Amino acid sequence: MIKANGRELDIDIGNQHIVVQRRYEALGAFNDLMIAIWFLIGSFFFLNDSLVESGTWLFVVGSAQLIIKPIIKLISLVHVGALHKVAA
Repeated sequence: MIKANGRELDIDIGNQHIVVQRRYEALGAFNDLMIAIWFLIGSFFFLNDSLVESGTWLFVVGSAQLIIKPIIKLISLVHVGALHKVAA
């Protein structure tokens, strides 16, 4: 549902939009899960002096994946926008 000039407009771009959007949402959820795993394991590694360096690298990997989050969202918006243009 989109509002324009105070009115609601229904735009139907078909099931393909839903499929594409859910795939990006699943990818984003998987990315979030991996970030949480890297930070959790890295936190436990900091409890053991011999694993501190490995824990630091896990934090670096998790931080790099934080950059991926907005990239996934932007790609999703562009892809769904392109589907909308094709359907219009």
